[in-house]
Amino acid sequence: MATNSVALVTRWLARVWSILSIAVVLVFAVGEGIASTGSRPSPQEWVGLALFPIGVGVGLLLAWYREALGGILALLCLIAFYAWNLLRSGHLPRGPFFILIAAPALLFLIAAFLSRRSVTTAA
Repeated sequence: MATNSVALVTRWLARVWSILSIAVVLVFAVGEGIASTGSRPSPQEWVGLALFPIGVGVGLLLAWYREALGGILALLCLIAFYAWNLLRSGHLPRGPFFILIAAPALLFLIAAFLSRRSVTTAA
């Protein structure tokens, strides 16, 4: 399989997965908003929300237009979210779910790398 084909498949896998990731987060957000019986997030919790899901989501959306930039933004927000959580609570978030939701960012970066590589080898 040519590098262009692998890049195309990787790009579309990242796009579909990013749509699913954003949809899952939106379902949780809407469900939490409808059944809102708890308190509002504290200013410290808003920092975490700004990193995940907002920062990761913006990165995934941006990656549709600028794969490398969006992928880097999403991954940096995920890493910063993990660091923030570690500093705040003394442990990392449990479970694979944060990583699975942000995983399309890595696929976008791979697609960008493969696209640049195929352009370089064609020239």
